[in-house]
This record gives sequence, structure tokens and C-alpha cells, in this order.
Amino acid sequence: MRPIENEIKAVIIESLDLEDISIDDIDSTEPLFGDGLGLDSIDALELGLALKKKFDIKLDSSSEESKKHFYSVSTLADFIEQQKGTA
Repeated sequence: MRPIENEIKAVIIESLDLEDISIDDIDSTEPLFGDGLGLDSIDALELGLALKKKFDIKLDSSSEESKKHFYSVSTLADFIEQQKGTA
């Protein structure tokens, strides 16, 4: 597992006040929405803002491409590394 994945998981837990969930409880490949972690569209907005602040990345909330990046922790890590030029 990449260190950035744990950072993203920490942002998810902190920004969404998921007090009953630990980093180890979140599977990097499971969906963040729906049957996976169970996040909703409001969570997506809050998480997007938190990720922009933490990693200094650009997100276009109306873009279908951005929605794909929010599929899982792993896809978010790929996106952030791509934005930062570290992939």
C-alpha cells in the first residue's frame, strides 16, 4: 500500500467525522459510495474540499472524469499523484 492511500483514508475519516472507522477499516479498492464505504453526494463535496486543501490539487466537481477519480481510495491516490507529477 502506498503511503498516500493512508493519508487519503485519514482525510476521509477526519473530514467526514467517521469516528467509528479506522484507516485499517477502509479497503483501498472498495467503492467509496453506495455499497462500499457508503458515502453520499454531500460527503463527496466535503471530501473534495478536504482533499483540495490537503494535497493542493484541482478538482472539477461537474466533470465525469473527476467522478471516476472518487471511485476508491486507490483511484484517488492515482489522481493525486498524477496532479502532483509523482506518478
